[in-house]
Amino acid sequence: MKKMLLIATALLAMTGCDNKKGAFIESVPSQNDVPTAVAKFLKILEAKHLTHFATIDHAANAKKVGMELKPETVVLFGNPKAGTKLMQCNPSIGMDLPLKMLFTTDYAGDTTISYTNPEYWTLKHNIKDKVCLGIIQKVHIAMKRLAEAAAKK
Repeated sequence: MKKMLLIATALLAMTGCDNKKGAFIESVPSQNDVPTAVAKFLKILEAKHLTHFATIDHAANAKKVGMELKPETVVLFGNPKAGTKLMQCNPSIGMDLPLKMLFTTDYAGDTTISYTNPEYWTLKHNIKDKVCLGIIQKVHIAMKRLAEAAAKK
């Protein structure tokens, strides 16, 4: 019995290792490097009248403490009206707002734009209200379109 449990645990661990991003992270390959993709993304946010809250350059912060990191930037953004409606459904969703988009370059030089699938919030924050579910679905579609637009040359 112990041997079977050990084998099952090992198989589960190996299966988990194959999943690079996790079940609720979506990624879009970018044709741009990180600085170009971020700059393009910020222009898109402005054109769409979305609020840009902050940009965090993890590579620059790593450099400040004498460490090295491939380009990695997080942009915090959103629509305060939609976000407020979601927080009215469950205040804990405020832990996941504003929205975040991660721009990274891997060791092969490929740039990826990633974000948490907002539909995960329905589980994490126990959202069952139909209006809020509809907003979350729209946010998911919007995030995918934003990432795809920033990824194009």
